[in-house]
This record gives sequence, structure tokens and C-alpha cells, in this order.
Amino acid sequence: MKEIKMARIKTVYDHIRANNIKTAILVALFPLIFVGLVFLFCLIVLPVQDAMNTAISVAIPTYIVCLIWILISWAFGDSMILHMSGAHEIRDINAENRKILHAVENVTIAAGLPMPRVYIIDDNSMNAFATGRSPRDASIALTSGIIEQLDNLELQGVIAHEMSHIGNRDIRLDMLVITGLGATVFAADIIYRMIWLHPSDNDDNKRNRAMVLMMVWLAFMVFNGIIAPILRMAISRNREYAADACGAQITRNPIALANALRKISKNSHVESLSRTQSMAAICIANPAAPRAFTSQITATHPPVESRIARLESMTI
Repeated sequence: MKEIKMARIKTVYDHIRANNIKTAILVALFPLIFVGLVFLFCLIVLPVQDAMNTAISVAIPTYIVCLIWILISWAFGDSMILHMSGAHEIRDINAENRKILHAVENVTIAAGLPMPRVYIIDDNSMNAFATGRSPRDASIALTSGIIEQLDNLELQGVIAHEMSHIGNRDIRLDMLVITGLGATVFAADIIYRMIWLHPSDNDDNKRNRAMVLMMVWLAFMVFNGIIAPILRMAISRNREYAADACGAQITRNPIALANALRKISKNSHVESLSRTQSMAAICIANPAAPRAFTSQITATHPPVESRIARLESMTI
């Protein structure tokens, strides 16, 4: 008789291990892919050996910048993300704040995690995200709209989803991605200014250097516009399913989270979060306006209908 093997159910520790591996791969892939792009673009204007030498000369500062990026992300990444979102921390000073803090505290106890700092984004739309280096210094940000428009059980489902990202260590990986992409956009802007604000004259050497700089800039643009969204998608999409499932386990109420997602999907656009494309990966729903929503190839979130169907099929 043929033996039937049951699929192994992934635990929180499996998700943590997977995210640690993804973090290591991400840190290695970012500079490697960029240097490879520099080589390919330099081949357009340089012989093979010169293109190789240029790529090697770019590799050293690239790895130095990556090391600085990791250190800055570790020290200030969460503060940078919260600042970009326009969030402000709330304290236990009035009844409304106490209600929100108690809701987060209840979910935190159920999840067995430390109490995070709680931030509010003054926006009538509905969205939320979590950030931080680890569960011990994590933060959760909620829009004022999500607090006002969801009932208590639905809001607890959203908080549990974000606490799952904290418990699974998704927040550390997201922090590296957002600050890392911010660094590459900044570097591309500097190179662009070097090319156009200081045009080359008739000197051949200066003209050649300008062409090489143009190729490096093009490598940045391809990396930021094509490679980075694909990497972001590969990192983010399956983790949303995992956070939904873990969140439902924490609250023992998958239907409440499904109902919350249904409401959020109709009004998730948040101006402060949509300014930076990489911020979309950390939100419970894409904060960009509908017309700016990326294609399914590079979307950071699975279809909300699929997430809702999975939650509604769960029996807790």
C-alpha cells in the first residue's frame, strides 16, 4: 500500500529562518546585479577589457556603499521609514489613545511578543505597517482612517497581521530593502547631475568619462526600475499569505481579518506612503492610487481576493 505523506506545516521558526536566508541573499545580490549591469552597459561604449576594468572599479565603492547602507539601515532604518510616512507616536494621554494601545497590547500578549511602539498616520484612508530591527524595538503604524472605519475585531486582525510580520522578522528585511533602494535612487541622482551639470567639452578623455558615467547611470535606472521591483516582489508576496495566516491564528478569527482586508482594499491609498514605491511592500495593502498600481508581475501583494479566500477557508 502506497504511503501517503502529509505536507509539513511551516512554523514561525521556519519563516524566521527563511527571512534570514533571504536577507543574506539580498545583501549579496544587490551589489552583484548592479556591477553586472554596469559591465553590460559599458560594453556598449567600451572594449570588453575596459568594460571589465570599469565594472571592477565600480565594484569596490559599491560594496563599501552597501556596507554603509547596512549600518545606516540597522541604526536608523525604522526612524527613516516612520519619518517618510509622516507617522507620529501616540502616548497613553487620552481615552482614544488608550483604546488603541490596549488593542495592540491585547494582540501582543496573544502573540507572545514585546509591546511595540504605536504610531498614527493622519490620513482618512485605511492602511498599516510594521517596522524595526527586531521584536524588541518594533513599531506599528496605523492610519487614522483604519482606526475609525474598522470595528474592534477587524482592527485586532490588522494588528495581528502586523505583529506576525514582527514575529517572523519580516520587518528587518523590509527595512534593508527600503533604505537600500533609497540609497540607489540617491546615487543615480548624483550621477545624473554630474553628467548634465558638468557637460564635457571637446576633450576626448572627458567625453569618454562622460559616456562611462552615462552607462553607469543607465545601469542604476534599469536596476531601480526593473530589477529592484522584481526583487521586492519575490521577497514580499508569499510573506503576506504567511502574515495573514499567523494573524488569524493569533486572534482565532480569520473572518475578521478577511472583512478588514475587504474594506481596506476599497480605500488603501495613503499619500505619504505612496510617494516612495518601496514603501508599498511593508503595508497591509498597496498604498498607491489605483492608476499607479503595478502589474501582477511586480506587485508586492497577492490579489486581495486570494488572501480573503484563504482566510475564509481557514477553520480555527
